[in-house]
Amino acid sequence: MSSKRTHDPYAVLRIPDFRLYVSARLCITLAMQIQAVIVGWQIYDITKDPLSLGLIGLAEALPSIIVSLYAGYIADVVERKKIIVSVISVLMLCSAVLLYFTLDISQVLSTSGAWPIYGVIFVSGIARGFMGPAVFSFMPQLVANKALYSNAITWSTTTWQAASLAGPAMGGLIYGFYGITAAYVTDATLVALSLVAFSFIGNKPLPENADPQNMIDSLRSGIKFVFSNQIILSAISLDLFAVLFGGAVALLPVFASDILDMGPQALGFMRAAPAVGFVLMAIVMAYRPISVNAGKKMLWCVAGFGVCIVLFGLSRNFWLSMGLLALSGAFDSISVIIRSTLIHTLTPEYMKGRVSSVNNIFVGSSNEIGAFESGFTARLMGTVPAVVFGGVMTLVVVGVTAFKADKLRALDLDPA
Repeated sequence: MSSKRTHDPYAVLRIPDFRLYVSARLCITLAMQIQAVIVGWQIYDITKDPLSLGLIGLAEALPSIIVSLYAGYIADVVERKKIIVSVISVLMLCSAVLLYFTLDISQVLSTSGAWPIYGVIFVSGIARGFMGPAVFSFMPQLVANKALYSNAITWSTTTWQAASLAGPAMGGLIYGFYGITAAYVTDATLVALSLVAFSFIGNKPLPENADPQNMIDSLRSGIKFVFSNQIILSAISLDLFAVLFGGAVALLPVFASDILDMGPQALGFMRAAPAVGFVLMAIVMAYRPISVNAGKKMLWCVAGFGVCIVLFGLSRNFWLSMGLLALSGAFDSISVIIRSTLIHTLTPEYMKGRVSSVNNIFVGSSNEIGAFESGFTARLMGTVPAVVFGGVMTLVVVGVTAFKADKLRALDLDPA
């Protein structure tokens, strides 16, 4: 056991560049969450088809996956701040186009249906495919001290989930009370604020590459690193399949509109509920970080997530559904923080862009692919059976992973 050293839960927040970083992440995540609520409700209002909600995730995930490996390579050879600023500029343009559609709705969306929206989401998917590895590998450069990685990851993910908490509620409330145009104006403004915050962060040189290679060999070495490390591979595989089968977020517009008979305001709160649980648990972990039996606790928490999804699918009470979504977020918080900490700790600095790109293919796009899976299975078997099936499959994945990945079961995190 480590000694009772004074643990400073706010250590990384005393670093000015890190404060700018989390502020920028707060703004961009708020914007993307607001946009997700607006686009989901808007498309379902146009189509009245749950599969159309799944197609939103597919339109975003496919381009992100396609560019991901190349984006990881770029994040290891180009200054990461330059990539982030360029990508957010593209996302700001996408938000402006979605805003334009609402100003010209009678001529664009009434003529072409939801397809122009899908086109913008496809472009934003490309941009986010480049942003993931760059942001992932940029954060450690702001911290430098590896002993602070867990603290930095906790606050970074807390900020992300706090925005995921507030963003859907803001999107639903602004859309419900002030209309779609005002909601998209808010979205575009927040993207612009994120761009400004990232621009003020100091430039950071790339880490020295201990093994310079051409692009093909470089990509191959990143993939080999992940697949040769059982702990990293099993952790990201667990998260991939759990979210792929257990994600019910894409179908929340159906639950809000047709099953619980509520409106866009309720959808916003339901979208935010998992983040409530996530943030509360992350704050607890900032004060009491997990080290002993981290692997076993991660497996139990993913199983708890699956149980929450099954019960949510069966619930017909709004407040019970909200509580189950919040609890699923608390379980997810532990899993995410453990997985991110071990990836940052076990990966060399000069390889983090490539490893992050592999992680992005496994995990970063699992929400979007899971959204398509949810929409597709909802079309085949109905919304409630699809959600229950997904939760059960999550439990199956946990069982298989626990049986196969002995190193993950035995994982302890160094509390240093």
